[in-house]
Amino acid sequence: MSGVNGGHQDVDIDLGGLFRAIWRRRGRVLAATVVFAGLAFVGSSLMSPDYQSEARLLIESRQPEFSGANQGPPQTTDSPFDESGISSQVQVLRSVDLIKQVAREMKLHELPEFDPTANPSAVSDILVMLGIKKNPLDLPPEERVLKEFQEKLQVYQVEKSRVIAIQFTSKDPRLAAAIPNAMAKVFLSLQSGAKLDSNNEASRWLEPEIANLREKVREAEAKVADYRASSDLLLTGETGGTFATKQLNDISTELARVRGERANAEARAENVRAALASGRAVDTLNDVVASPMIQRLKETESNIQGQIADLSTSLLDGHPRLKGLKSQLQGIRAQILSETKKILGSLENEANVGRLRERQLVAQLNTLKATSAKAGEDEVGLRALEREATAQRQLLETYLARFREATSRSGENAAPADARIISQAVEPTERHFPKVLPITVVAALASFLVSCVVIMLSELFSGRALRLVGQVEPDFEEERLGAPVTKQTAPVANRTPIVPETAPDDGDEAVDDDFSIESVAEHLSDDDVRVAISVSPAGDAGSTNAVLLARLVAEEGRKIVLIDLTGTACPTRLMAQSADLAGITNLLVGAVPFTETIHADRLSDAHIIPQGDADPVLAMRGIERLQMIIDALSNAYDTVLVECGPADVGAVRKVTRSKETKIIISAPAVANGEIVELITGFAKEGFSEIVLMTGTGYPQSGKPGRRAA
Repeated sequence: MSGVNGGHQDVDIDLGGLFRAIWRRRGRVLAATVVFAGLAFVGSSLMSPDYQSEARLLIESRQPEFSGANQGPPQTTDSPFDESGISSQVQVLRSVDLIKQVAREMKLHELPEFDPTANPSAVSDILVMLGIKKNPLDLPPEERVLKEFQEKLQVYQVEKSRVIAIQFTSKDPRLAAAIPNAMAKVFLSLQSGAKLDSNNEASRWLEPEIANLREKVREAEAKVADYRASSDLLLTGETGGTFATKQLNDISTELARVRGERANAEARAENVRAALASGRAVDTLNDVVASPMIQRLKETESNIQGQIADLSTSLLDGHPRLKGLKSQLQGIRAQILSETKKILGSLENEANVGRLRERQLVAQLNTLKATSAKAGEDEVGLRALEREATAQRQLLETYLARFREATSRSGENAAPADARIISQAVEPTERHFPKVLPITVVAALASFLVSCVVIMLSELFSGRALRLVGQVEPDFEEERLGAPVTKQTAPVANRTPIVPETAPDDGDEAVDDDFSIESVAEHLSDDDVRVAISVSPAGDAGSTNAVLLARLVAEEGRKIVLIDLTGTACPTRLMAQSADLAGITNLLVGAVPFTETIHADRLSDAHIIPQGDADPVLAMRGIERLQMIIDALSNAYDTVLVECGPADVGAVRKVTRSKETKIIISAPAVANGEIVELITGFAKEGFSEIVLMTGTGYPQSGKPGRRAA
């Protein structure tokens, strides 16, 4: 805000006056706009038109269907055609050799358009005679054509694609379309020829290499065969196996079988032997029961036992017939026992044979192990020879595949270019330059803006667009306040303090709604005030208004915290949940952490740092820490309001070191003289932002006002 300082009146730019000056000279502005637009229209219409046409190429990998390269798996990516690869193709299209070939084929040197220096203008001749300009005829015709061609040519990659655009501008529409198409064809021909040359060179190089590799493969395979025969490492039908290895495996298998049979025979013999020794019935043994002789003896025994049982019913035990049958029964049982012993002997013989066979197989196995160990040493050398032969064979197969691929692409049209035309240039029907209508519109807008700028500059330099600021209309103030207004100039802050001639007393109504709490709250929100110091010469009445101010600011949606530095702790009683909470005095003496001193208001979203219960004398010793506390809170809150009660200017200077801090004088029912004296004291100390807060209601207009003192 501007004000009075040092006898000089501050000025500001009158934007309304600038627009009024333009409106007064609207005729000149419109005339200049029409004239320049007409000149642009005539000039662009008389210029010889240029036409532009465009052809487009798609860079992609292309292989002929009959080529051996297509017999492999399909390619999923075109890795050679990345961003740098496409940029390289753009440079090929802009290369001098390609342009010269197109120029020769189309005989561009015969066209005046491509050699404008052949008929130079008079101005050009004068510049050449004076030595200011180099004679263009010193260059050969081909170089002049090349220079003109490059100026008319544009080759670029279409963004985020593998498409290259070829644009050419010419005064002849047919030539504008023919040259991009010719360049595309020459580019495809050069690419195809380069691939054919590469394939032919590859074929010529691969042919002797393949012959040499075939001889190396034959020699390597012969060495493998000779070494295998000399080392007795002949192969069997199994993959990778030799006779020694196969024989070792067979003997190991046979040894395991013989050991199993021998163990089985020994177990069966031991079972029969244990049955005979213990007197158990041998007819429960499988080997005994399975014997045909035992089976016949058992049948005979069973018959004799039946006869004895039948005769025992009619004859006495001493009867000769019974004695004879019993004698036969004992003989049969003796034969069964004898036959069982023979079976036992047979099983023992079978076990002995198994042990003998096992010893023979173990001896053969040991001999074959020694032989196999030697064969393993020989196989190390054999594998080395086989690896060499395999490597030579794989290299030969690779060279043969490449040779077949190269020879398949050596014929005409067998190596297509890695690009194709997706859009041919067509003869343009509309001129590319000049665009009559856009040029006319731009000229009209430019002339209009320049005319307006010239008028505004003339108004500014003449001083007619400057106005005095920092004064209040007296009539408006008197009509609104209903009382005379006393104006006093703050000598330091460049401010004009405005206070009513008579402040409201206890029984009077408030005469100035612009000093209401609502108006000050709106002022803090609209101006985004970060830190404000509230001084209440009226004591607790002013502190109560500061509490209401904090709550109104919180209702505006701003985060606000009030610091209670009063002696009576009035804000603490109105806002805090309890009077004995830790507060600013505890924080100044370092008795509590920072977070334990911030509490929520009981009736709003505002926060408060209460007075606290620490010793005020000790707290004042650490008053220099208060500014650091306020700075930290201003980083977390939208507004920090410090209520100091009826403090003087010197006490407020200890609270803040910034002269830009907002000072709020909360003065309900305070005499006007005391308010003026307080404002003057703050102004002398250098405070530039002083706001008076006396009333509480909104003005009749419905919109709160405010005045900064």
